[in-house]
Amino acid sequence: MKIGLTYDLRVEYLAAGYSEEETAEFDREETIAELEKAIRSLGHTTDRIGNARRLVERLVRGDRWDLVFNIAEGLRGAGREAQVPAILDLYEIPYTFSDPLVMALTLHKGHTKRVIRDAGIPTPDFALVGTAVEAAAIRFAPPYFIKPVAEGTSKGITPQSIVRDRAELWPLCRKLLEEFKQPVIVEEFLPGREFTMGIIGTGDRAEVVGTLEMGLRPGAENNVYSYVNKEQCEELVDYILVRPEGDPQVREGEGTALAAWRVLGCRDAGRVDLRCDAGGRPQFLEANPLAGLHPTHSDLPILCSKLGIPYGELIGRILRSASTRVEHEANRTRA
Repeated sequence: MKIGLTYDLRVEYLAAGYSEEETAEFDREETIAELEKAIRSLGHTTDRIGNARRLVERLVRGDRWDLVFNIAEGLRGAGREAQVPAILDLYEIPYTFSDPLVMALTLHKGHTKRVIRDAGIPTPDFALVGTAVEAAAIRFAPPYFIKPVAEGTSKGITPQSIVRDRAELWPLCRKLLEEFKQPVIVEEFLPGREFTMGIIGTGDRAEVVGTLEMGLRPGAENNVYSYVNKEQCEELVDYILVRPEGDPQVREGEGTALAAWRVLGCRDAGRVDLRCDAGGRPQFLEANPLAGLHPTHSDLPILCSKLGIPYGELIGRILRSASTRVEHEANRTRA
């Protein structure tokens, strides 16, 4: 197959004047190089397209691909991760990972949790805050956990995200509102273990490949998988491979993660993050259907490495999931 690669390259945005934090979700050159190497090792040809604007330019020029491997995050707006999938849908070009609806839904943590809650999947109580009145109207008691409603890579998460005094809630929310220009999601703080579950596949074919527990080293920001801890994960975070056999919390968490993945309609590969409440029950926090793919820095490849799954095999599984899904959809259309 001729496979196009869509992505946002971090160095390009930094050169254009954007900050380190604004570009935190974007890809490093080594990610694109390793991804391209893995795809070629599977017998495919590759074509680097780049970001959404370059994709539009190439499509207008008449370029086409058998499949697009899409890891473009987008820069602005709550629907930014949906931009490339929507463009590709318009031109009827198949691509990896989730469709525009799922990408837009899951980036907004409040809307995602409403769907999850409606499906009966456990998730901490929450509220969206954009004003002092909304902050004062929250009915559940502290401690709270606050973060921007539509950011990734732990942007906006610091030790101050844990709010133990209700009087501090609005001032801290206001600070996030001013910085990120979007509502703040306020959740019940869960004091237990934190997991990320890697998932490969779509619908009934989806499966949890494994689970990492987040452990913070000395020197890390306490109690939170913060932006600083994430950016400096090699020095500050222990990614501990945990298994469902003999660990009821992991076993229950993997079931919860897979249920959430299927309810949300996520495709091909990604992650679901959970944390345990005071009683030890895992609860859904958020889904990432466009997980990072840096071979040594991103959670999903780290998990696969600990499981003995080489990077090239991970990419191969993603491509097989997408190809099977696309073929199934084509057969259904012909029928």
